[in-house]
Amino acid sequence: MLLDKDTAGGRWHVRPDGPDKVTGQLTYLTDMQLPGMLVGKILRSTYAHAIIIRIDTKRALALAGVHAVITHQDVPGMNRFGIAFPDQPVLCEDRVRYIGDAVAAVAAETEELADYALSLIEVTYEPLPVVDSPEAGLREDAPQLHPEGNVLHRTEYARGNSGNAFAECVFVTENTYLTPRQMHAYMETEGGLFIPEEDGRLTVYAATQHGFKDQMQLARILAIPEADIRVVSSPIGGSFGGKDELNIQSFGALLALKSGRPVKIHNSRFESVRSGLKRHPMKVTMKTGMDASGLLIAHEVSIVADTGAYATLGAPVLNFSTEHAQGPYLIPHVSLAGVSVYTNNGVSGEFRGFGGNQVIFALEGQLDRLAELAGLEPWELRRRNLRDTDSPGPYDQRIVPTEGARQVWESVAGSKLMAKRSDKRLSGISADAGGPGAPWIRRGIGAAIAMHGSGLGFGLPDPAGGRLKLNAEGKLEVAFGYEEFGQGLLASLQIMMIERFGCSKEDLELVIGDTARVPHSGSTTASRATSMMWQSLSRLGPQFTQQILHQASLLTDLSADFLSTGQGGIYNKAGELLISYLDVARQAEALIECETEFQFPTTPDPIIGAHFLHTYTALAVEVEVNLLTGQVKVVDQYHAVAAGPVVNPMGFVGQIEGASNMALGFTLTEDAVMNEGLYKTNNLDTYLIPTIKDTPWKFELDAIEALPEGDAFGPRGVGEIGTVAVAPAITAAVYHAVGKWVSQLPIRPEELLSDQPYAWGREWDHETTASN
Repeated sequence: MLLDKDTAGGRWHVRPDGPDKVTGQLTYLTDMQLPGMLVGKILRSTYAHAIIIRIDTKRALALAGVHAVITHQDVPGMNRFGIAFPDQPVLCEDRVRYIGDAVAAVAAETEELADYALSLIEVTYEPLPVVDSPEAGLREDAPQLHPEGNVLHRTEYARGNSGNAFAECVFVTENTYLTPRQMHAYMETEGGLFIPEEDGRLTVYAATQHGFKDQMQLARILAIPEADIRVVSSPIGGSFGGKDELNIQSFGALLALKSGRPVKIHNSRFESVRSGLKRHPMKVTMKTGMDASGLLIAHEVSIVADTGAYATLGAPVLNFSTEHAQGPYLIPHVSLAGVSVYTNNGVSGEFRGFGGNQVIFALEGQLDRLAELAGLEPWELRRRNLRDTDSPGPYDQRIVPTEGARQVWESVAGSKLMAKRSDKRLSGISADAGGPGAPWIRRGIGAAIAMHGSGLGFGLPDPAGGRLKLNAEGKLEVAFGYEEFGQGLLASLQIMMIERFGCSKEDLELVIGDTARVPHSGSTTASRATSMMWQSLSRLGPQFTQQILHQASLLTDLSADFLSTGQGGIYNKAGELLISYLDVARQAEALIECETEFQFPTTPDPIIGAHFLHTYTALAVEVEVNLLTGQVKVVDQYHAVAAGPVVNPMGFVGQIEGASNMALGFTLTEDAVMNEGLYKTNNLDTYLIPTIKDTPWKFELDAIEALPEGDAFGPRGVGEIGTVAVAPAITAAVYHAVGKWVSQLPIRPEELLSDQPYAWGREWDHETTASN
């Protein structure tokens, strides 16, 4: 269905956290204050690569009002962190590997005093050669950044014999694609409040996507039991993957325990830029061939990723990129290889799309170029090669059958934008944009398609689960170990509960993001949270309903078969309220509570990282290219998303809109430029994220809810699918407008202007286009 407020009817709910957010009344974790609270600050390396000769903290320690100064010697446990591979020092011992590496930290009574204390810490460095690119890191004579070398991870996959198969191809294209280092640019930078409790425990209020993983890592660093650490992680002012890894939590915890006082840390934007995670820059080389009828035969891919100074989730990101480098296409001969390389360029890590954006940009570019070579319509070429309902996954693994690929293809094929694209008069002067006599504006329409795996993939711990109970206040309390960081999770949970139990929002207590109150539900990542909440409630709902109706039956002397849950309490068949939830809670003979634990659904085929559940997207976009400035502006977009039943219509639209806007930046403006390990973009005044002026006001979304008969997995996640295929659709539209291929992001205006004859020299039907 075309998803908007009118078609969603009564399911277009106001978010539970919406009013407080838009009025500014919501207290984010970094807004929190306590009496006697200290301010924490972190001393970070000013060198991209250097040996630490000496760290002298005496002057800082002697400063009145400074209550704690810490270095690596003050870390009681393991001086390392990292979700998948703990190779990053909390505080560096003998070497720094990027500008932003933490060397020391202080806690003082004011921010100004903390900054001054940092300036008194003397660190003597011996500079080392800088590895400023993956290619440099792979050279035989390159400085070795880690004991195991400069290669974090390699991937390989092959099917058939691509080397021989290219000889059968009539059309072959080989190209290299480059993608940028993108910032998450969340509004709330990294921060939190850390409280040493009187009983020796520690309470952590910090922005994270996985409170239990923080708890586990902090326990190792602090050398205390996990049970002695409580992590409260909601609400968060944006994350997009950037707060999945520890950021300031270890420093705040160490300073709080050493000083015995609450400590608050809140990164400035400048500090966030230097130390925060970025999207992996990638160099993707693809060689793709097909026969005369437009069937893909052979596909070779080489991926080189810049993981930066430390691992974080660089290896899983490369795994995901490699798996998705074939997209939703059936190709008999495939050869894939990837390498993730350590450099001194900050740290690359988790980011919305998780490595899919980079390779899908390249893959869809290959399809467009092959279509041009063969004289085929690009969308028709895709149709001929799309996977079928029961086709295996990219690694030939068994996946959940789905018609999603063809559903989204057909939706976009029937869109107004694609009909407009087939009108040859589109290209040329844009009367809408510049009016008659404005030949410097060209318009074009492009399209792309993608599949995206949900969950962490085979072989990785991916727990799920939740809890339902009738609490002492008579509320239907639902608890999950997830976090709300702007994605609308609370709204989705509220809607699912209301629709399952017929209750009102006033009957509910939603509990998330607090390790002391919630079960371990797994991470709020990988487009998995809504899907896992739905599956959890599918398991819990019948049990909980049976328990509460049984207790109500005992209290009303009516058979449970004649009772049902509803607004405010339990009803009979006539629709009469018999007993309130509060009365049931007070009078029940037993606690009404049930809990479930399970694993995210995974493929039965033992291929590490291979995905089982997939979401599909296709989109068409219309762009304007200004031939005087080289600027590209997206003016219209049509998205089709096949993700199963829509739980939260407003949230669904918001996710796709927000994801596509983030992809606008990836495609058109955003690049955290580095030179010899130094950021050239140190703040948001030079790092250009899209604003409301850059956002296309025309937006149409077709939410395809139909699933094959017998599918028991319910809604798929949509947190990432809206971002992964936007870049190739835009670059295809640019080619349609001006006839120039784009192989490096973000699109550089100077490159579009570098060969003006490509635009001015083409033959356009100016007269007809102007009247169009």
